[in-house]
Amino acid sequence: MPTFSRAGLALIALIALQTGPVLAETTPCKPFKWSLTREQGWFQASPPALASGAALAKVDGAADLQLSPVADLKFPVTTGRKPATGTYGALLTLPPIEKAGLYQVTLSDEGWIDVVQAGATVKYSAATGQKACTGLRKSVRFNLAPGPVSLQISGVKAQTIKLAVAPAE
Repeated sequence: MPTFSRAGLALIALIALQTGPVLAETTPCKPFKWSLTREQGWFQASPPALASGAALAKVDGAADLQLSPVADLKFPVTTGRKPATGTYGALLTLPPIEKAGLYQVTLSDEGWIDVVQAGATVKYSAATGQKACTGLRKSVRFNLAPGPVSLQISGVKAQTIKLAVAPAE
């Protein structure tokens, strides 16, 4: 039966501590309810920066949102969830929806998504998320009609978040 010295045990513990974070970073996420491979690729490709109040260039891509304190934002429609004190958010305009259908909004980290169309919040049709998935947190699907659309993002703990908007696959 092998015996280990204190130095040997300390070396094993040190190696485990150093490789643990690497293993955690490469551990795959649990499956989402639908594929988010497209969005994950957009997020990893360093999407363009976009400030709160700006317009998203297209409804089939991603942006790296620069958020504002929610206390400084005036959401045109009451958010579906009251944002915690000290969190961040953004208001965005999308290009007008041309074809009615199912669209999804995906976030890289924890946050609340409100889609506003015709002056009212659009009820989501499905949602999926994983709290332990680094760089990909949640995706919410909405049935949208043709016309103008805006997004209200709130309750984000950091000053930036990646966001993707696209037709559902």
